[in-house]
Amino acid sequence: MSGLKLFHTTSGSVAEVAPRLAEREADVQDLVEAHMETMLGVRFLASEYSTGPLHGGRIDSLGLNENGASVVVEYRRATDAGVIHQGLFYLAWLMDHRDEFQRLVRDRLGSEAAGQILWSAPRVICVAGDFTRYDVHAVREHRRSIDLVRYRMYGDEYIALETVASVAGHATVPRRRQGAVRGSGAVPAGVLRELAEAVDEVLLGLGADVVPVHRKKYRAYQRLRNVACVPPAQQTKVLAYVRLLPKEVDLVPGFTRDVTGLGHHGSGDLEVQLRSERDLERAVDLFRLAYAAA
Repeated sequence: MSGLKLFHTTSGSVAEVAPRLAEREADVQDLVEAHMETMLGVRFLASEYSTGPLHGGRIDSLGLNENGASVVVEYRRATDAGVIHQGLFYLAWLMDHRDEFQRLVRDRLGSEAAGQILWSAPRVICVAGDFTRYDVHAVREHRRSIDLVRYRMYGDEYIALETVASVAGHATVPRRRQGAVRGSGAVPAGVLRELAEAVDEVLLGLGADVVPVHRKKYRAYQRLRNVACVPPAQQTKVLAYVRLLPKEVDLVPGFTRDVTGLGHHGSGDLEVQLRSERDLERAVDLFRLAYAAA
């Protein structure tokens, strides 16, 4: 059971809004599918997707996340341990039918998206009323990336999503060595690598559930959604595109910039420009806020 308490304040009085489960599983599915990119960071592809007569199943939702990885989403109104195993079953089917999934992406999102699918990082997201401690333990024993997301509805206007567990697959990712960065101003060529390594360490250190995802033109730091995306370092700085609304941040010329609607690699509407250890220290609070938002 979620420990979150929601209160409605009016004219100096406070009334608790009691949490509830959906009346039907389909109510949760319909709501998430209609707003999947906002709620899960996943572009919606298909609902109740048939796996054919041999497997005889239907995938609740199929999507593509912001890093181009395939996503299977399964829903349960309340608690049901079978949701994890069913999601993994459908993900195995999906990995055996890549051509079919690629055609689906091409039909819904276009040829460019279909040609950039990240097959090395498929994901299962289970959305349910609750999970048991056995569910949390079970996902840690699998080789696939799995997110357990608990929902609660409050009145008729609010729904809360809480990540109960987020586990990366067992693919090994080389960790960069920790580097010290000194000085301020422009970054000398010999120090730029150390600055990039320090940024990497800070982002990975935000939480055990931060997963590095490698794309050709950027490196994403993913929780349920991307926390930040970092392209290869430029000649004088390291750029990080962070999941924060620029209008909610005091923009500082030369340090932070609103890139909403501007083309760049990866996701994130706030650009953070890092040239020194001092810049990185200033950016830590922004990274933490983005981690909470992801």
